[in-house]
Formats: sequence, C-alpha cells, structure tokens
Amino acid sequence: MQNHSGRNLTYVIVHDLGRAIVKGHYDQHNPFPIEAALCTQYGASRSVLREAVKMLTAKGLLRARPRQGTWIEPEENWNLLDPDVLQWLLERKYSPQLLVEFTEMRLAFEPMAAALAAQRCQPEDIQNILAALDRMREAEKGNDDPLSSDIAFHVSILNACGNRFYAQLKGMINTALRISIRLTNQRKGVPLASIRDHKKVVDAIMARDPEAASEAMRALIVEAMMLIQQSKADELQKAASIGSSIKSAQ
Repeated sequence: MQNHSGRNLTYVIVHDLGRAIVKGHYDQHNPFPIEAALCTQYGASRSVLREAVKMLTAKGLLRARPRQGTWIEPEENWNLLDPDVLQWLLERKYSPQLLVEFTEMRLAFEPMAAALAAQRCQPEDIQNILAALDRMREAEKGNDDPLSSDIAFHVSILNACGNRFYAQLKGMINTALRISIRLTNQRKGVPLASIRDHKKVVDAIMARDPEAASEAMRALIVEAMMLIQQSKADELQKAASIGSSIKSAQ
C-alpha cells in the first residue's frame, strides 16, 4: 500500500511513530499503542506494522519482545548517528546544544577526512569536489541552492577520503548541516558560505598537502562552532531575562 507521494506504508509508519517518540508523545500516561491498535490506526497488516517496529527498534527508539509488548527506549539508547533520528531530534525543538555536540563531532573527523582526501583522492574525486565548489559559485549568482551546494561540498570530501566508515557518515552530515548551515549563515549576516574559505580546502587537497587540507577544514568548522556557541549563549541570556521578568512580575 502506498500513500499519495509514493512512499510505502512501512516508511510512513516509521516516520510518523519515530517523530512521535522523539517528540515525547508517548510516556507513562500515554504508553506506546498495542499492535492491534496501530494496525487499525494505519490500516496496515500485522506484517507491515511489525516491519516498522523492527526498523524503529534498530534505530534504538523501541524495545520489543514477543508476548511482552513494546516499550520506548530512553534517549541515551537512541542511535544519534541515524539520519532519521537526528532529523527528528532537530525537528523536536531548536537546540543549540545539539548543534554544538554535532559540530564537535565534525571537528573530530572532517579535518582528518580532508587530510586523507589530499593523500588518496582519485581524479574523479577531484572532479566531484570541484563540481561542488562550482555549485557554490553558482549559488552566489542565484543559479543553485546555497544549502544543497554547501552540503554537496562536504559530502564530496567524505567520498574522496578513501575510508568507507567516513563515507557512511554522509547521511548524518546531510541531515544536520541543513540546520547548522542555516544558523551559521544567519549569524554571519550573509545567506551564503565563503567560497574563498572552501577553496582553501580544495587547493590543499589538489596540492596533495594533508596538513593544509586539515587545517583549512578545521578553520571552517571552528568558525561554525563559534557562531553556534554564540547562539547558545544568546538563548541562555534570553531564558534568564524571561525568568527575571516573570520573577519581577510576581
């Protein structure tokens, strides 16, 4: 069975229930529904529903046991590297702290990915990186999407580093950067990323200079971190100001 957009029903159920779980819709007062109730709610067969539950279990959101029922797992057990889980978390509520933690992770692997790309990239990798940079240039002219082109650049580096584990992080990078880049560009007061700073990464990779590639990538991410941390500080100050106003009014 498919919905109007062509996604199969299992996919629809996974995303519907996944969002509900992450947003805290289910708790001790509103426990996770039993299988029969969910089958009725979605007009799904038991096999379709069980497949959806199996997928949510693999994401760390649910724990299911035969004849024992299904329970929500605590947040510390959720697979934050899963792009769907990360997307649902980012949708739940704007969280500068979540973006700080994500950016800390980027600092741990993207500079190394750039260094490895400088050592290992193949001619087709260089072409893909240059194509992504060209897309960013076209975005400056209004001929491409600034967000998608920026993400394509970072993904092209991961693809070029010759490490299959790093390449597996593409989905997570794609998902989280859609929130992070919007915030950092807004904080800078410009809607576009710096072509010059991104080109430094490309130049170092093409020069086969791992240290320069790593440092150029690190500089990009450190700038993003500073902007996100400033946003976090502003949020805390705003919350403190609201708290003081409420206290004064009492």
